[in-house]
Amino acid sequence: MLNATLRQAVQTESSQASAHWVRFAYADRDGFGTLTGETIAIHSGDMFAGAQPTGKTVPLDEVTLLAPSTPSKIIALWNNFHALAGKLAMPVPPEPLYLLKAPSCVAAPGFTVRRPPSYAGKVVYEGELGIVIGRNCSRVSPQAAGEFIFGYTCVNDITAQDLIAADPTFPQWVRAKSFDGFGPFGPVVATGLDPWELTVRTLLNGQERQNYPVADMIFQPHELVSRLSHDMTLLPGDLICCGTSLGVGTIKDPVNTIEVTIEGIGTLANAFVQDG
Repeated sequence: MLNATLRQAVQTESSQASAHWVRFAYADRDGFGTLTGETIAIHSGDMFAGAQPTGKTVPLDEVTLLAPSTPSKIIALWNNFHALAGKLAMPVPPEPLYLLKAPSCVAAPGFTVRRPPSYAGKVVYEGELGIVIGRNCSRVSPQAAGEFIFGYTCVNDITAQDLIAADPTFPQWVRAKSFDGFGPFGPVVATGLDPWELTVRTLLNGQERQNYPVADMIFQPHELVSRLSHDMTLLPGDLICCGTSLGVGTIKDPVNTIEVTIEGIGTLANAFVQDG
């Protein structure tokens, strides 16, 4: 549970102006800007450091959306929800448990993810809230962490489940989560949100499989950023996948659509096909 001081800081942050930031490819060039309705206001400079509107716009349907940041690292949480910990009979951890995913696993909204030819086992979806860092962040307090959070996004932390325990001498978490395409996130980075109020909803082939509140997190976003920043310096664009809750499941059909929706952010939709 957030203490009163931290809760007030989060509410103050969420009362600030909101925006939906996107990266896109258009006319053989990459760009970025803010999305309002079906129109992108193109910006120049650096998304995380003094971006300026150019006065130009482009319709959303004329661009190809990219992943909304290019993280130097992707941090993925394990056992960060009370409900899932309870179902699995796991104790609440005293500190965040996490791994790193390879940045090369990043996939854009709408990208078709293909089963790795080298892996024939179970693949699962994990709908999650993602935190995108906006400033160099090292050893910050939970109360100050909001100054370093640029915004929030949707994540599908795809996992080659059977790989994790395939070798009894070495759990292969990184390999299981780092295949090309196994890190879709987007479609936007939304600013000015109160993460405490958010709900993550995941649909597999049109059927709801997950619907859980971010408020059930063991380590809330501001505390996560603080604790992780005491382990390593977080850089602009870095992505923290906050962990998942009940409803994680196997992707079985030959062709699948996974949709992760968080109100205030939007829907991240990707196909997963089994043909390798």
